[in-house]
Amino acid sequence: MRCVIARFPFDLTRSGVLDSMKGIKPEPVTGESVIIGRRTYPAKQVGQVITRQDRRDFSAGEVLRAMTRLGFTCRGLPDADATAHGLTPVQQASALLGTPVAV
Repeated sequence: MRCVIARFPFDLTRSGVLDSMKGIKPEPVTGESVIIGRRTYPAKQVGQVITRQDRRDFSAGEVLRAMTRLGFTCRGLPDADATAHGLTPVQQASALLGTPVAV
């Protein structure tokens, strides 16, 4: 499949991505991610490995679009509003601080 990442065209295949990511240790995921095989990789790490470009040259969205078209499972950023839905700002702050410990 032909896709454009960081203004450069790439011919990517599912098997080619699997081969490229074989033996690569996943970094901790803090944002968008791609599941390749049994491992979850940050989208920027996948983009760097398959394109051999610096991570600053492309966006995670470009990688996610390409990986989705190849049939990989991709996850975006978690929705912050979904976790705090229905709480007032004071209730949300209290929840983040946790319950008080009896002394």
